Amino acid sequence: MSCLGMLVAVLAAVVVAACSDDSTSPADPHDAAQVASGLKIYEERCAMCHGRNLEGQPNWRTRLATGRMPAPPHDDSGHTWHHPDDVLFGITKFGLTPPYAPAGYASDMPAFRETLSDQQVWDVLAYIKSRWSPRAQEAQARFTREARTK
Repeated sequence: MSCLGMLVAVLAAVVVAACSDDSTSPADPHDAAQVASGLKIYEERCAMCHGRNLEGQPNWRTRLATGRMPAPPHDDSGHTWHHPDDVLFGITKFGLTPPYAPAGYASDMPAFRETLSDQQVWDVLAYIKSRWSPRAQEAQARFTREARTK
């Protein structure tokens, strides 16, 4: 192969890698075993608030009488896919505390640091991501890549 041909092949590989979803994510929506593990944990720990079909609680954009927000959906209709992996992991592991929410923010979202291992949190996130449309998966992978370069 000529030098020019080699350069074109390398540039093409770089472009494909930059445009593809982030296969280095610890929450891989294409890993069937991880998704199955995440589904089991989601059903046991998350579905009671976020819904069996990731639909969230009714009127999730409107404060409850307690002043707290209802559990949002984790499907495409919600905002979960707008956050990079590290933020999703942090909220799940540590709850809605700084830096994931303002100091003093009151939430019904528990911290799972005492009850779920890091791998279990990543498994749940893989399951959630597996339920998103390709458009949402691609956007979230881009947000994750951009957050890693900051």
